[in-house]
Amino acid sequence: MEKLILTLLAVFTASASAETLLLRGATVHTVAGGTLAPGDVLVRDGKIAEVAAAITAKADRVLDLKGLHLYPGLVSPGTDLGLVEISGVRASVDDRETGDFIPEVESWLAVNPDSELIPVARANGITHFSPIPQGRHIAGTSALLAARGWTIEDMLVRRHTAMHLFWPDHSLSIPGPNPSPNAKSLEEQARERKEKVREIERFFADAEAWAKRPPDSPSVPAWQAMQPVLSGEVPLMIHAQDAREIRAALKWSEGRPGLRVILYGARDAWQLAGELAQRKIPVIYSEVFALPARSSDAYDAHFSAPAILHKAGVTVAISEGLERASASGQRNLPYIAAQAAAFGLPADAALAAITLVPARLHGVDDSLGSIEPGKDASLFAATGDILDIRSQVRHLWISGVEQPLDTRHTRLAEKYRSRPKLE
Repeated sequence: MEKLILTLLAVFTASASAETLLLRGATVHTVAGGTLAPGDVLVRDGKIAEVAAAITAKADRVLDLKGLHLYPGLVSPGTDLGLVEISGVRASVDDRETGDFIPEVESWLAVNPDSELIPVARANGITHFSPIPQGRHIAGTSALLAARGWTIEDMLVRRHTAMHLFWPDHSLSIPGPNPSPNAKSLEEQARERKEKVREIERFFADAEAWAKRPPDSPSVPAWQAMQPVLSGEVPLMIHAQDAREIRAALKWSEGRPGLRVILYGARDAWQLAGELAQRKIPVIYSEVFALPARSSDAYDAHFSAPAILHKAGVTVAISEGLERASASGQRNLPYIAAQAAAFGLPADAALAAITLVPARLHGVDDSLGSIEPGKDASLFAATGDILDIRSQVRHLWISGVEQPLDTRHTRLAEKYRSRPKLE
Protein backbone atom coordinates (compact mmCIF):
# COMPACT_ATOMS: atom_id res chain seq x y z
CA MET A 1 0.00 0.00 0.00
CA GLU A 2 2.82 2.37 0.91
CA LYS A 3 4.55 1.71 -2.43
CA LEU A 4 1.28 2.42 -4.26
CA ILE A 5 0.87 5.76 -2.47
CA LEU A 6 4.46 6.79 -3.27
CA THR A 7 3.99 5.79 -6.91
CA LEU A 8 0.79 7.81 -7.19
CA LEU A 9 2.49 10.81 -5.61
CA ALA A 10 5.39 10.56 -8.07
CA VAL A 11 2.96 10.36 -10.98
CA PHE A 12 1.01 13.36 -9.67
CA THR A 13 4.18 15.43 -9.25
CA ALA A 14 5.40 14.54 -12.74
CA SER A 15 2.04 15.41 -14.30
CA ALA A 16 1.89 18.69 -12.37
CA SER A 17 5.34 19.73 -13.59
CA ALA A 18 4.47 18.67 -17.15
CA GLU A 19 1.46 21.01 -17.18
CA THR A 20 1.79 24.13 -19.34
CA LEU A 21 1.07 27.10 -17.10
CA LEU A 22 0.68 30.72 -18.18
CA LEU A 23 1.18 33.30 -15.44
CA ARG A 24 -0.49 36.41 -16.76
CA GLY A 25 -0.54 40.07 -15.89
CA ALA A 26 1.90 40.22 -12.98
CA THR A 27 4.66 42.72 -12.37
CA VAL A 28 7.54 40.43 -13.31
CA HIS A 29 10.84 41.08 -11.50
CA THR A 30 13.26 39.09 -13.65
CA VAL A 31 16.33 40.20 -11.59
CA ALA A 32 18.60 39.58 -14.60
CA GLY A 33 16.71 41.64 -17.18
CA GLY A 34 14.74 44.37 -15.47
CA THR A 35 11.03 44.46 -14.63
CA LEU A 36 8.00 43.89 -16.85
CA ALA A 37 4.90 45.76 -15.70
CA PRO A 38 2.75 43.96 -16.60
CA GLY A 39 4.33 40.78 -17.93
CA ASP A 40 3.59 37.14 -18.65
CA VAL A 41 5.58 34.00 -17.90
CA LEU A 42 5.00 30.67 -19.63
CA VAL A 43 6.00 27.52 -17.74
CA ARG A 44 6.39 24.21 -19.54
CA ASP A 45 7.70 20.92 -18.10
CA GLY A 46 8.84 22.64 -14.93
CA LYS A 47 10.95 25.18 -16.84
CA ILE A 48 10.42 28.79 -17.84
CA ALA A 49 9.62 28.64 -21.55
CA GLU A 50 8.97 32.32 -22.28
CA VAL A 51 9.01 35.71 -20.57
CA ALA A 52 7.39 38.67 -22.33
CA ALA A 53 5.09 41.64 -21.92
CA ALA A 54 2.31 39.57 -23.53
CA ILE A 55 2.31 35.87 -24.43
CA THR A 56 -0.26 34.53 -26.89
CA ALA A 57 0.72 30.87 -26.75
CA LYS A 58 -1.94 28.45 -25.51
CA ALA A 59 -1.52 26.82 -22.12
CA ASP A 60 -3.20 24.04 -20.16
CA ARG A 61 -3.87 26.51 -17.38
CA VAL A 62 -3.90 30.31 -17.22
CA LEU A 63 -3.51 32.03 -13.85
CA ASP A 64 -4.37 35.71 -13.66
CA LEU A 65 -1.85 37.45 -11.40
CA LYS A 66 -3.01 41.00 -12.03
CA GLY A 67 -1.99 43.20 -9.12
CA LEU A 68 0.63 40.71 -7.88
CA HIS A 69 4.43 40.79 -8.14
CA LEU A 70 6.23 37.75 -9.56
CA TYR A 71 9.75 36.98 -8.32
CA PRO A 72 12.30 34.20 -8.71
CA GLY A 73 12.43 32.00 -5.63
CA LEU A 74 14.65 33.30 -2.85
CA VAL A 75 17.87 31.37 -2.22
CA SER A 76 19.23 31.27 1.32
CA PRO A 77 23.03 31.08 0.86
CA GLY A 78 23.88 29.61 4.25
CA THR A 79 21.75 28.42 7.14
CA ASP A 80 21.12 25.65 9.65
CA LEU A 81 17.57 25.21 8.37
CA GLY A 82 16.76 21.49 8.45
CA LEU A 83 19.66 20.82 10.81
CA VAL A 84 18.20 22.57 13.86
CA GLU A 85 14.57 22.42 14.95
CA ILE A 86 14.56 23.65 18.56
CA SER A 87 17.97 24.87 19.63
CA GLY A 88 17.25 24.09 23.29
CA VAL A 89 16.41 20.45 22.54
CA ARG A 90 19.66 18.59 21.87
CA ALA A 91 17.94 15.73 20.05
CA SER A 92 16.72 18.16 17.37
CA VAL A 93 20.15 19.73 16.75
CA ASP A 94 22.39 18.03 14.17
CA ASP A 95 24.53 20.84 12.76
CA ARG A 96 28.05 19.50 13.45
CA GLU A 97 30.21 16.41 13.82
CA THR A 98 33.10 15.81 16.20
CA GLY A 99 36.62 16.50 15.01
CA ASP A 100 38.63 19.52 13.89
CA PHE A 101 39.23 18.49 10.25
CA ILE A 102 36.34 16.51 8.74
CA PRO A 103 36.07 17.55 5.06
CA GLU A 104 34.33 14.29 4.14
CA VAL A 105 31.18 15.33 6.07
CA GLU A 106 28.18 16.32 3.91
CA SER A 107 25.64 18.39 5.81
CA TRP A 108 22.66 17.69 3.55
CA LEU A 109 22.59 14.08 4.72
CA ALA A 110 21.54 15.29 8.19
CA VAL A 111 18.69 17.53 7.01
CA ASN A 112 15.26 16.68 8.38
CA PRO A 113 12.83 16.89 5.43
CA ASP A 114 9.91 16.93 7.89
CA SER A 115 11.16 20.03 9.70
CA GLU A 116 8.29 22.37 10.57
CA LEU A 117 10.61 25.31 9.84
CA ILE A 118 11.02 24.54 6.12
CA PRO A 119 7.36 25.32 5.27
CA VAL A 120 7.64 28.51 7.36
CA ALA A 121 10.58 29.68 5.25
CA ARG A 122 8.85 28.58 2.03
CA ALA A 123 5.74 30.57 2.92
CA ASN A 124 7.77 33.77 2.61
CA GLY A 125 9.32 33.03 -0.77
CA ILE A 126 12.35 30.85 0.03
CA THR A 127 12.49 28.01 -2.50
CA HIS A 128 16.09 26.85 -1.98
CA PHE A 129 18.59 26.85 0.87
CA SER A 130 22.09 25.67 1.70
CA PRO A 131 22.52 23.89 5.07
CA ILE A 132 25.99 24.61 6.44
CA PRO A 133 27.95 22.20 8.64
CA GLN A 134 29.59 23.81 11.64
CA GLY A 135 32.75 22.90 13.49
CA ARG A 136 36.14 24.02 14.74
CA HIS A 137 38.18 24.23 11.52
CA ILE A 138 37.24 22.22 8.40
CA ALA A 139 33.60 21.26 9.02
CA GLY A 140 32.66 19.60 5.73
CA THR A 141 30.72 20.49 2.58
CA SER A 142 27.36 22.11 2.06
CA ALA A 143 24.81 21.41 -0.66
CA LEU A 144 21.84 23.22 -2.17
CA LEU A 145 18.38 21.86 -1.39
CA ALA A 146 14.88 22.69 -2.56
CA ALA A 147 12.37 23.61 0.15
CA ARG A 148 10.15 20.66 -0.70
CA GLY A 149 10.42 16.90 -0.96
CA TRP A 150 9.59 13.69 0.89
CA THR A 151 13.24 12.73 1.36
CA ILE A 152 16.60 14.45 1.33
CA GLU A 153 17.25 12.85 -2.06
CA ASP A 154 14.07 14.53 -3.37
CA MET A 155 15.25 17.87 -2.00
CA LEU A 156 18.82 17.72 -3.30
CA VAL A 157 19.65 20.10 -6.14
CA ARG A 158 23.47 20.14 -6.04
CA ARG A 159 26.07 18.47 -3.81
CA HIS A 160 29.41 19.95 -2.76
CA THR A 161 28.57 23.62 -3.28
CA ALA A 162 31.34 24.68 -0.86
CA MET A 163 33.86 23.41 1.69
CA HIS A 164 33.63 25.25 5.02
CA LEU A 165 36.62 26.55 6.96
CA PHE A 166 35.95 28.27 10.29
CA TRP A 167 38.87 30.61 10.83
CA PRO A 168 40.36 30.68 14.35
CA ASP A 169 39.08 33.36 16.68
CA HIS A 170 41.39 36.39 16.73
CA SER A 171 39.67 38.34 19.48
CA LEU A 172 41.83 39.59 22.33
CA SER A 173 41.24 39.04 26.04
CA ILE A 174 43.16 41.81 27.79
CA PRO A 175 44.02 40.93 31.39
CA GLY A 176 42.86 43.50 33.94
CA PRO A 177 44.72 44.81 36.98
CA ASN A 178 43.67 41.75 39.00
CA PRO A 179 43.67 38.92 36.45
CA SER A 180 42.31 35.48 37.32
CA PRO A 181 44.82 32.63 37.72
CA ASN A 182 43.63 31.18 34.40
CA ALA A 183 44.01 34.44 32.47
CA LYS A 184 46.32 34.17 29.45
CA SER A 185 48.80 36.85 28.52
CA LEU A 186 48.57 38.56 25.14
CA GLU A 187 51.73 36.71 24.09
CA GLU A 188 50.22 33.34 24.98
CA GLN A 189 47.02 34.17 23.10
CA ALA A 190 49.10 35.14 20.06
CA ARG A 191 51.01 31.83 20.21
CA GLU A 192 47.74 29.87 20.35
CA ARG A 193 46.35 31.73 17.35
CA LYS A 194 49.49 31.09 15.33
CA GLU A 195 49.43 27.40 16.23
CA LYS A 196 45.82 27.08 15.06
CA VAL A 197 46.71 28.69 11.73
CA ARG A 198 49.71 26.35 11.44
CA GLU A 199 47.33 23.39 11.97
CA ILE A 200 45.24 24.60 9.03
CA GLU A 201 48.36 25.09 6.93
CA ARG A 202 49.62 21.59 7.74
CA PHE A 203 46.26 20.08 6.87
CA PHE A 204 46.20 21.72 3.45
CA ALA A 205 49.82 20.74 2.84
CA ASP A 206 49.01 17.12 3.72
CA ALA A 207 45.99 17.18 1.39
CA GLU A 208 48.22 18.45 -1.44
CA ALA A 209 50.83 15.78 -0.69
CA TRP A 210 48.17 13.05 -0.80
CA ALA A 211 47.31 14.06 -4.37
CA LYS A 212 50.84 12.96 -5.33
CA ARG A 213 50.49 9.50 -3.74
CA PRO A 214 51.37 6.29 -5.62
CA PRO A 215 48.48 4.93 -7.72
CA ASP A 216 47.98 1.86 -5.52
CA SER A 217 47.66 3.85 -2.28
CA PRO A 218 44.55 3.19 -0.16
CA SER A 219 41.68 5.65 -0.38
CA VAL A 220 41.35 8.25 2.39
CA PRO A 221 37.92 9.99 2.34
CA ALA A 222 39.18 13.17 4.03
CA TRP A 223 41.95 13.75 1.48
CA GLN A 224 39.69 12.81 -1.42
CA ALA A 225 37.14 15.37 -0.29
CA MET A 226 39.82 18.08 -0.33
CA GLN A 227 40.98 17.54 -3.93
CA PRO A 228 38.14 19.48 -5.65
CA VAL A 229 38.81 22.35 -3.21
CA LEU A 230 42.53 22.48 -3.96
CA SER A 231 41.84 22.44 -7.72
CA GLY A 232 39.31 25.27 -7.45
CA GLU A 233 36.39 23.12 -8.56
CA VAL A 234 34.65 23.54 -5.19
CA PRO A 235 34.87 26.92 -3.44
CA LEU A 236 36.33 27.31 0.03
CA MET A 237 33.90 29.26 2.21
CA ILE A 238 35.87 30.90 5.03
CA HIS A 239 33.85 31.89 8.08
CA ALA A 240 35.39 34.97 9.69
CA GLN A 241 33.90 37.98 11.45
CA ASP A 242 36.49 40.26 13.05
CA ALA A 243 38.72 42.43 10.85
CA ARG A 244 41.82 40.68 12.25
CA GLU A 245 40.38 37.27 11.35
CA ILE A 246 39.46 38.38 7.84
CA ARG A 247 42.86 39.97 7.29
CA ALA A 248 44.65 36.84 8.51
CA ALA A 249 42.49 34.57 6.32
CA LEU A 250 43.14 36.74 3.25
CA LYS A 251 46.88 36.72 3.91
CA TRP A 252 46.85 32.92 4.30
CA SER A 253 44.88 32.44 1.07
CA GLU A 254 47.42 34.51 -0.90
CA GLY A 255 49.77 31.53 -0.71
CA ARG A 256 47.14 29.31 -2.35
CA PRO A 257 46.00 31.19 -5.46
CA GLY A 258 44.19 28.11 -6.79
CA LEU A 259 41.53 28.33 -4.08
CA ARG A 260 38.16 29.90 -4.90
CA VAL A 261 37.54 31.81 -1.67
CA ILE A 262 34.13 33.03 -0.48
CA LEU A 263 33.90 34.97 2.76
CA TYR A 264 30.96 34.10 5.03
CA GLY A 265 29.72 36.08 8.03
CA ALA A 266 32.15 38.91 7.32
CA ARG A 267 31.03 41.35 10.01
CA ASP A 268 33.99 43.69 9.48
CA ALA A 269 34.45 43.01 5.76
CA TRP A 270 33.42 46.58 4.96
CA GLN A 271 36.75 47.69 6.45
CA LEU A 272 38.57 45.62 3.80
CA ALA A 273 36.20 46.29 0.90
CA GLY A 274 38.96 47.51 -1.43
CA GLU A 275 41.12 44.40 -1.03
CA LEU A 276 38.13 42.08 -1.37
CA ALA A 277 37.07 43.83 -4.58
CA GLN A 278 40.61 43.76 -5.98
CA ARG A 279 40.93 40.03 -5.31
CA LYS A 280 37.36 39.36 -6.52
CA ILE A 281 36.39 37.56 -3.30
CA PRO A 282 32.59 37.38 -2.87
CA VAL A 283 31.00 37.99 0.51
CA ILE A 284 27.95 36.36 2.09
CA TYR A 285 27.11 38.99 4.69
CA SER A 286 25.16 37.71 7.70
CA GLU A 287 25.56 40.52 10.21
CA VAL A 288 23.07 43.18 9.06
CA PHE A 289 21.12 43.03 12.32
CA ALA A 290 24.11 42.36 14.59
CA LEU A 291 24.88 44.98 17.23
CA PRO A 292 27.94 47.18 16.60
CA ALA A 293 31.01 45.24 17.68
CA ARG A 294 32.88 48.21 19.17
CA SER A 295 31.82 51.33 21.05
CA SER A 296 33.53 53.38 18.33
CA ASP A 297 31.36 51.85 15.57
CA ALA A 298 28.42 53.84 14.24
CA TYR A 299 24.96 52.50 15.05
CA ASP A 300 24.44 51.67 11.37
CA ALA A 301 27.85 50.09 10.74
CA HIS A 302 26.32 46.73 9.89
CA PHE A 303 23.19 48.14 8.26
CA SER A 304 25.32 49.94 5.70
CA ALA A 305 28.07 47.31 5.31
CA PRO A 306 26.49 45.60 2.25
CA ALA A 307 26.20 49.00 0.54
CA ILE A 308 29.87 49.79 1.21
CA LEU A 309 30.94 46.42 -0.15
CA HIS A 310 28.71 46.75 -3.22
CA LYS A 311 29.95 50.25 -3.96
CA ALA A 312 33.55 49.00 -3.81
CA GLY A 313 32.73 46.32 -6.39
CA VAL A 314 32.42 43.29 -4.12
CA THR A 315 29.86 40.62 -5.04
CA VAL A 316 27.48 40.52 -2.05
CA ALA A 317 24.90 37.95 -0.97
CA ILE A 318 22.86 38.32 2.21
CA SER A 319 22.20 35.63 4.80
CA GLU A 320 20.39 35.25 8.10
CA GLY A 321 23.57 33.67 9.48
CA LEU A 322 24.14 30.67 11.71
CA GLU A 323 23.22 32.29 15.01
CA ARG A 324 20.27 34.15 16.49
CA ALA A 325 17.74 31.38 15.71
CA SER A 326 18.84 31.15 12.08
CA ALA A 327 16.59 28.21 11.16
CA SER A 328 13.41 29.70 12.56
CA GLY A 329 14.37 33.14 11.26
CA GLN A 330 14.82 32.17 7.61
CA ARG A 331 11.45 33.70 6.78
CA ASN A 332 13.01 37.10 7.58
CA LEU A 333 15.59 36.89 4.77
CA PRO A 334 13.86 39.49 2.54
CA TYR A 335 13.62 41.92 5.46
CA ILE A 336 17.34 41.64 6.15
CA ALA A 337 17.93 42.59 2.50
CA ALA A 338 15.38 45.40 2.91
CA GLN A 339 17.32 46.82 5.86
CA ALA A 340 20.49 46.86 3.77
CA ALA A 341 18.55 48.60 0.99
CA ALA A 342 17.30 51.23 3.43
CA PHE A 343 20.95 52.03 4.26
CA GLY A 344 22.34 52.47 0.79
CA LEU A 345 22.32 49.13 -1.03
CA PRO A 346 20.47 49.64 -4.36
CA ALA A 347 17.10 47.86 -4.37
CA ASP A 348 18.01 45.74 -7.40
CA ALA A 349 21.28 44.67 -5.72
CA ALA A 350 19.39 43.86 -2.49
CA LEU A 351 17.01 41.60 -4.45
CA ALA A 352 19.89 39.97 -6.33
CA ALA A 353 21.66 39.37 -2.97
CA ILE A 354 18.93 36.89 -2.00
CA THR A 355 18.28 35.40 -5.46
CA LEU A 356 20.78 35.45 -8.31
CA VAL A 357 24.00 36.05 -6.36
CA PRO A 358 23.50 33.12 -3.93
CA ALA A 359 22.57 30.93 -6.89
CA ARG A 360 25.80 31.95 -8.64
CA LEU A 361 27.95 31.35 -5.57
CA HIS A 362 26.49 27.85 -5.22
CA GLY A 363 27.00 27.09 -8.91
CA VAL A 364 23.33 26.94 -9.95
CA ASP A 365 22.81 30.35 -11.59
CA ASP A 366 22.18 28.55 -14.89
CA SER A 367 18.93 27.22 -13.43
CA LEU A 368 17.96 29.41 -10.45
CA GLY A 369 18.01 33.00 -9.23
CA SER A 370 16.23 34.87 -12.04
CA ILE A 371 13.21 34.65 -14.32
CA GLU A 372 14.66 33.74 -17.72
CA PRO A 373 13.73 31.23 -20.44
CA GLY A 374 15.32 27.84 -19.82
CA LYS A 375 15.63 28.26 -16.07
CA ASP A 376 13.85 26.27 -13.42
CA ALA A 377 10.31 27.53 -12.76
CA SER A 378 10.88 28.25 -9.08
CA LEU A 379 8.85 31.41 -8.58
CA PHE A 380 6.48 33.11 -6.20
CA ALA A 381 3.78 35.75 -6.47
CA ALA A 382 3.39 38.33 -3.70
CA THR A 383 0.97 41.16 -3.04
CA GLY A 384 3.72 43.77 -3.29
CA ASP A 385 7.46 44.40 -3.10
CA ILE A 386 8.96 41.40 -1.32
CA LEU A 387 11.33 43.75 0.51
CA ASP A 388 8.25 45.35 2.10
CA ILE A 389 7.22 43.55 5.29
CA ARG A 390 3.55 44.19 4.48
CA SER A 391 3.68 42.03 1.33
CA GLN A 392 2.31 38.50 1.49
CA VAL A 393 3.17 35.51 -0.68
CA ARG A 394 0.03 34.18 -2.44
CA HIS A 395 1.49 31.49 -4.74
CA LEU A 396 4.82 29.66 -4.87
CA TRP A 397 6.15 27.13 -7.37
CA ILE A 398 9.24 24.92 -7.20
CA SER A 399 10.21 23.36 -10.54
CA GLY A 400 6.80 24.29 -11.89
CA VAL A 401 4.82 22.58 -9.12
CA GLU A 402 2.76 24.85 -6.87
CA GLN A 403 3.58 24.34 -3.20
CA PRO A 404 1.28 24.67 -0.19
CA LEU A 405 1.76 27.80 1.90
CA ASP A 406 0.22 26.52 5.11
CA THR A 407 2.56 26.20 8.08
CA ARG A 408 2.43 25.16 11.70
CA HIS A 409 1.80 28.84 12.43
CA THR A 410 -1.24 29.07 10.16
CA ARG A 411 -2.61 25.75 11.42
CA LEU A 412 -2.38 26.89 15.04
CA ALA A 413 -3.94 30.24 14.15
CA GLU A 414 -6.88 28.50 12.45
CA LYS A 415 -7.23 26.09 15.35
CA TYR A 416 -7.57 28.82 17.94
CA ARG A 417 -9.74 31.04 15.77
CA SER A 418 -12.30 28.25 15.69
CA ARG A 419 -12.22 27.35 19.38
CA PRO A 420 -15.57 27.50 21.18
CA LYS A 421 -16.40 30.85 22.70
CA LEU A 422 -16.98 31.14 26.40
CA GLU A 423 -20.60 31.71 27.29
